[in-house]
Amino acid sequence: MRSQRMAAVFVDPRLNQPQAGKNNHGVVIEEIEGLIRVYKDGHVERLPAIPNVPCNEALEARVTARDVFIDKYSNLWARVYLPSSPAGKLPFLVYFHGGGFCIGSAAWSCYHEFLSNLAAKAGCVVLSVNYRLAPEHRLPAAYDDGVNTLMWVKQQALKGYSSEQKWWINQCNFSSLFIAGDSAGANTAYNVTTRLGSDGAFDSKPLSLRGNILIQPFFGGETRTASEKHMIQPANSALKLSAADTYWRLSLPLEANRDHPWCNPLAHGAAKSQELKLLPSVMVCISEMDILKDRNVEFCKAVAGIGKKVETVMYKGVGHAFQILHNSQLSQIRIQEMMAHLKAFINQ
Repeated sequence: MRSQRMAAVFVDPRLNQPQAGKNNHGVVIEEIEGLIRVYKDGHVERLPAIPNVPCNEALEARVTARDVFIDKYSNLWARVYLPSSPAGKLPFLVYFHGGGFCIGSAAWSCYHEFLSNLAAKAGCVVLSVNYRLAPEHRLPAAYDDGVNTLMWVKQQALKGYSSEQKWWINQCNFSSLFIAGDSAGANTAYNVTTRLGSDGAFDSKPLSLRGNILIQPFFGGETRTASEKHMIQPANSALKLSAADTYWRLSLPLEANRDHPWCNPLAHGAAKSQELKLLPSVMVCISEMDILKDRNVEFCKAVAGIGKKVETVMYKGVGHAFQILHNSQLSQIRIQEMMAHLKAFINQ
């Protein structure tokens, strides 16, 4: 009964489905076809490209999912995936979904499937964060929500058996914490980690950060890379260069360009190396056909160059977000490879 009740509560209000013949908002000033329109009057229309599903939608066997409120003031919530009947306490993974900071939801069916699969295969508890979106909430809103989520988790962990979240909190090994995400979610995972690292949030119990998992991290820059300029994208590519530019215009602070450190962590050379030093062990998953490939490779080289441990995995023949779109037989093969790599990294 509880999961059904929770499922009814967490309907994502951000998908404003357009009504045929009704549009009083005037000129469209930004658009990514099939995904988002921004009107001159400030109205934002997100198109239902991927359906939202309740937490009790069909799950990977032996996984329970429920939605939890974190901050009612900002409508911050998350979806928890808990493997059934664990032998002991499990690694804990906080996950941020992708979508260029402008679209996406922890309730999207593709993330529901991917993360329940990850929880089952890797044997970990997953907390999938439904952070605020741009352009209504430009950066650093997503990062703020990520930090607030980790601080909320810390409070719940300290409460232990007195917490209403004890059904999953008491199954977690918080000394085996991972912060992860894909695309804009990987960017968020990186920025949340470095901010909390600079604040010393992981220096005291119960949270002890063991690793970052960055899947096709969404970074950018004013100077184009070779993969941005020349990578041939399939018709159904999840990220084209024009869309990436639009996402950055909608999500960065007004007047900022793509060399802002939130977009380009390598823009300022040595000054940013201090931030990279705050990272734990890092796994970066790169897609060979992704326009972000070169930026992802450059990031890995920069992290390794300051002596940090970085594990780089290249997935051959697939593009951006293949692990949630899986629109080919090759994608299915690469997803199985990714699951094996994630499991090994989390349980090493």
